[in-house]
Amino acid sequence: MAIRRNTLYIRLNGELDQASSSGLKVRVSEIVNKYYIRNIILNCQKLNFMDSSGIGFIIGRYSQVKVRKGKIVLCEMNDIVERIFNLSGLKKICQVASCEEEAEGYLEVA
Repeated sequence: MAIRRNTLYIRLNGELDQASSSGLKVRVSEIVNKYYIRNIILNCQKLNFMDSSGIGFIIGRYSQVKVRKGKIVLCEMNDIVERIFNLSGLKKICQVASCEEEAEGYLEVA
């Protein structure tokens, strides 16, 4: 994880399921509150699976940044993760970018 200005960059790796998302949720929530994070970029390049707990993780972080008028952008999704993303309805609350640089453009972070 990295922070640039008011944006948290998270590079997901492996699986985002019940086992991994619970600890990540706590860590990210603390960081969002401590550093007044407004936006989150989730890089999914190395993510190979996401279940409903992962979807819940994203929705929960969206709720955190929404109160600050922030956004969540997912980037570099593979076909499997993109299919789950599309079926889940996350398109309604998150934007999709091809890479982190494009995601920054959506957030006007330069």
